[in-house]
Amino acid sequence: MPVDPATFQQINNAIFDLQSSGYNNFDKHIKKLSRLLHSTELSDITNALTAGIEIGPWIKAGEATGRQMAGTATLDWPDDPEKELGFIICLIDLFAKQGSDYTIGFAITFYRKGDGLDDNLHNMTRQLFIPFARDYLNYVKRKVGTTEIPVKQRAAPPARKVFIVHGHDDGPKYAVTRFVERLGFEAIILHEQASQGRTVIEKIEAHSDVGFAIVLLTPDDFGGVNGEEPKPRARQNVILELGYFVGKLTRSRVCALKRGDIEVPSDFGGVVYVPFDDGGGWREELGRELEAAGFDIDWKKAMSRD
Repeated sequence: MPVDPATFQQINNAIFDLQSSGYNNFDKHIKKLSRLLHSTELSDITNALTAGIEIGPWIKAGEATGRQMAGTATLDWPDDPEKELGFIICLIDLFAKQGSDYTIGFAITFYRKGDGLDDNLHNMTRQLFIPFARDYLNYVKRKVGTTEIPVKQRAAPPARKVFIVHGHDDGPKYAVTRFVERLGFEAIILHEQASQGRTVIEKIEAHSDVGFAIVLLTPDDFGGVNGEEPKPRARQNVILELGYFVGKLTRSRVCALKRGDIEVPSDFGGVVYVPFDDGGGWREELGRELEAAGFDIDWKKAMSRD
């Protein structure tokens, strides 16, 4: 059966998501990966790889090698590459069925790296699931008789430069600037750039060679439909620049941070609106949007409050 290239892309995306997930959402992405491997297009290949595998006794045998010390146990992987793929698929299905607590215990037993739960999950993903995705896709490629799997790779951004669009509220502007600079990005703020006799729109165009745009929607103005009670909303120049960068970079490279209950443009469906909360939860959401756009994110720095 021919395999839709989109299915391969979805598998790749699931692996990307596992790389950046943690204890609270690892379960969601491993379940998605399991469903994809058992989709109508891939079920025959997957079932053939897993036929006859008894995963329980294999795991118990591995646990017995641990000498009662976390992280010292080893699994006896088969020499046959196809059987190895089958064992990993069975593990993926087991994790999807048993949930995060079981998966964490497995990662600590066989892939321990420090005391952090997320660190152990990330280490297991690097050592187990990333190589598996590569080998599984190549195996399917040979099975379906194609010379190339037409998977669209995530394009690299032109530069680690982020344009920050803001209104009159300096607090969010400074907080976001510090955050992106800590992650190794160059923050572009329009009023900090030399005008050189140019108009505002000319300055925006001159500095729009960025890989991402963050638009701060803060309640600086009031407005609304004629005759109705005015509502807080962002300044009109901020909305204009939001539209400019959606057109310039596409929606996937634009994130809007929204402070408070303010009016948002109805014409920008699909733009990610992240609540800018004083507790700092926006950092993780923004980091994930940057990562989804193709940037490497140091999550220790991203979650640091320094």
